[in-house]
Amino acid sequence: MPVFTFTVIPRLLLALALVAPADAMSQRPLPACPDSPNCVSTDAERESQRMAAVPFTDSPASALARAKAAVLAEPRTKIVNDEQGWFKAECKSFLFRFVDDVELVVDADARTFRFRSASRVGESDLGVSRKRMERISARLRGAAQS
Repeated sequence: MPVFTFTVIPRLLLALALVAPADAMSQRPLPACPDSPNCVSTDAERESQRMAAVPFTDSPASALARAKAAVLAEPRTKIVNDEQGWFKAECKSFLFRFVDDVELVVDADARTFRFRSASRVGESDLGVSRKRMERISARLRGAAQS
């Protein structure tokens, strides 16, 4: 009994503690937008930077696949980090090849896509991040209806 108590039980408890719930990524926080106007997010505190989250009705796995396809439909875009329920993409501008970051969370609890798009450099992006996320949001809404 003592061997079981001092070796197996602690290992079992440690293994259970290391296993995240399936929807843990739903609660993943998006980075805050900086003071500059070159960022939009569903979680932004400033009204000028806020966009509405996009609802989904399919399974979170299906919604994530649709989200990746919607983001990758943007030119010069690649996914650089991919975890359960979340991914990060880089979008390069056409002329100067500036890199913008896009993060998207499939919030299984709220049944919504949450996202953030921001330029890495500069003060203003002339509305590029907002226009990009409006196109991606439209793709997500359109794909959900078909």
